[in-house]
Amino acid sequence: MSLRIRSCLRWLSLLGGLLLGAACNRAPHEHAAPPFEVAEASVAQVHQALRQGRCTCEQLVLAHEARIRAYDQPTGLNAIVVTNPAARATARQLDAEYRRTGRLRPLHCIMLIVKDNYNTAGLQTTAGSRALKGFAPATDARMVRDLKAAGAIVLAKSNMAEWAFSPMVTISSIAGETRNPYNLGHVPAGSSGGTAAAVAASLGTAGLGTDTGNSIRGPSSHTALVGFRPTLGLLSRAGIVPLYLRNDTGGPMARSVADATALLDALATGPDPADPLTRYGAGKVPAGGYRQFLLKNGLQGARIGILRTLSERRPDPQVKALFEQAVADLRRAGAVVVEVEIPNFDQVSNGQWCSVFRHDVNQYLAGLGPTAPVHTIGEVLASGKYAPYIKENLQDELAHGQAPSPSQSGCGEAYTDPRRIAFRRAVSAAMDRHRVGALVYPT
Repeated sequence: MSLRIRSCLRWLSLLGGLLLGAACNRAPHEHAAPPFEVAEASVAQVHQALRQGRCTCEQLVLAHEARIRAYDQPTGLNAIVVTNPAARATARQLDAEYRRTGRLRPLHCIMLIVKDNYNTAGLQTTAGSRALKGFAPATDARMVRDLKAAGAIVLAKSNMAEWAFSPMVTISSIAGETRNPYNLGHVPAGSSGGTAAAVAASLGTAGLGTDTGNSIRGPSSHTALVGFRPTLGLLSRAGIVPLYLRNDTGGPMARSVADATALLDALATGPDPADPLTRYGAGKVPAGGYRQFLLKNGLQGARIGILRTLSERRPDPQVKALFEQAVADLRRAGAVVVEVEIPNFDQVSNGQWCSVFRHDVNQYLAGLGPTAPVHTIGEVLASGKYAPYIKENLQDELAHGQAPSPSQSGCGEAYTDPRRIAFRRAVSAAMDRHRVGALVYPT
């Protein structure tokens, strides 16, 4: 469905107002353009600065690297695992291209923070596990390749909950614990908390996370970002370390709806033979892309459904208060808010889960070739190279893990499994009955 969400930039503070930022253009000339501050800068603002000559791509890399040095380890934020030593050379190439052509690519010189479960060519990829320390794939994940083609620069890899097991914390054996940039005593949720913390702290302009059940949306919520979990099949998962591939997807995380949509436009490039599920996304991307739906007054008259079945189950009082405030904000913006019920919700939503981690990760590891330090999840467990909090997860998955089975209802893919189809139809039918374009509930 079309995105009709009001686009707005979120001007935020970090660590008690210490968000000073590094400036690109420090020229002392009387008529020089004012320096460009990278802190909280949007994609559009970065491109405007490049066009005005207030910044070069190489200066953007240097400015963000300076922020990483100043704010990541010294504060204990711990969002970054590795920085990309090739970033400056890539920036110089993009600067030369702009001088030659006078044209910017859609994401020209946008500094990208990539979760450590995306394959990045020549750059360490570990899924948070010391068992994969030092391993650098030969090729990029499809989504990384698409963003590079659009002009984005992989600036750094971000920490994650090891093997993406936790939606609550971002702790790994490769890098330790990531904290929330707004309060270092709090968590950024998981498993994409490293990307969330880094983008919120302006260590990069935008980033990539992955989501199996919460892992883009939860960390985005915890750090005042916009995160999209795209429809399964819209974007390729090829080259991403899986958790439960039948539910996994990657997606953008950014400071505004506009920036997240700019990434989505670059990512929705059509079916990928390496991810068969993307055949269901063929022909579904609107002509002209998604940014055409960034309407400032897009909520005026929009019908939004509240799914109380989810919002009223043992809510935390603070979360409930924030949710009700958000609903009031929707109404003030002109939305028509209606209560929505899905008949037999518990029944139709039950039995949708299968533990296919062992099967999926073993397939991924086997595909890495002979240079990979481990080739099965059993070897990971035997190595002892994992954070203590995930030991039970590994043991349980090794002992009881399933293989995806089209014949077992609830264990098939999204577009052929009878239980998953029935659940989707029940939700769609309720939305059609109430004539709503979206459902809202607290993550």
